[in-house]
Amino acid sequence: MATEATTAVRRRRFEAAGTFSRLVEAGPEEESTAVVFVHGNPGSSDDWEPLVGAVGATGTRALSFDLPDFGETIAPAGFAHTVPGYAAFVDAALAALKVEQVHLVVHDFGGPIGLAWIAGHADRLASLTLIDIGILPGYKWHKLARIWRTPVLGELFQAITTRRGFRVNISRTEPQGLPRPFVETMYDHYDRRTKRAVLKLYRDTDEPGAPDPDLVAALRERDPPALVIWGGGDPYLPSSYAERQRSTSSPGAATGPSPTTPPRSSASSSPFSHDVDGPKSPLYQGFSAHQHRGGQCHQAARTRRQLDQAIASISGAVKPAPAKASRSLGRPATPSSGAGSVAPSKSEPRPTCSTPIRSAT
Repeated sequence: MATEATTAVRRRRFEAAGTFSRLVEAGPEEESTAVVFVHGNPGSSDDWEPLVGAVGATGTRALSFDLPDFGETIAPAGFAHTVPGYAAFVDAALAALKVEQVHLVVHDFGGPIGLAWIAGHADRLASLTLIDIGILPGYKWHKLARIWRTPVLGELFQAITTRRGFRVNISRTEPQGLPRPFVETMYDHYDRRTKRAVLKLYRDTDEPGAPDPDLVAALRERDPPALVIWGGGDPYLPSSYAERQRSTSSPGAATGPSPTTPPRSSASSSPFSHDVDGPKSPLYQGFSAHQHRGGQCHQAARTRRQLDQAIASISGAVKPAPAKASRSLGRPATPSSGAGSVAPSKSEPRPTCSTPIRSAT
């Protein structure tokens, strides 16, 4: 069903880094500040369409694009299927789209990629939202990742992954399941080139739990508005990592803010969410209306409260903030930020999320 939010979404292709990537965009195209959503594995720009439409409906520019060899975008010859390679593509895409200031929203493997981009462009980061990803001290690759990282075994596994097997594996840990059309489209995109890209990306990423101290320091110095969202039932990354983001975030980060003192950084996770009455934002209102008209949310947040908090936080972050001194970094890494929690007024109708993403980080 088309909704007021989704009808505002524009789809087109744009040229960047030697390929033509698929773009999902909404809001004022000429704005140099945008909310940029980076997908994970498996995934594409399609994952974010409802949120792109919801943000755009409030008058804010929002966009997502396929990463090379994901979705319907073919990687150019010689493309490096590595975290730095994808981060370089993100930078080229932002340049092609004339985006200067970025409210970055990342999920799954989009986390390491987006955070690697921040390593060299901390001065362009307006806010950061991490969904089931962040600093992962002590994390070891999950079983499926270990299969992908093993030569021959990974190729065999990819070769025998049928549509039915993909559908069962992608949905088996979802309490509410995933919409059949959404899963079918994901499999349609999971072709040979994407399977090869996944193997290359995972095999090049040896230490998923090793943070870059320089990038952690840069995020603390800049202290951007931040939000951490974690699904309580994530089968790949335990929600306990949400709490651990505090130790690597801004010094003023907290998990239990006072209702009278809204935090600059805010986070939501199942283990320690707090309801705090707050002002109604245009973004929250637009997203709420979108959801109540039957739209579907392809987002990693697994509770209505998390969606409320995400929308309220991103909306607040989009408002202009005083410029703050920062320094640029030169090497990629995988840290994050996080703290506190924010929620709309209890009298406000809560949106619903019928299709949480199942990640394969």
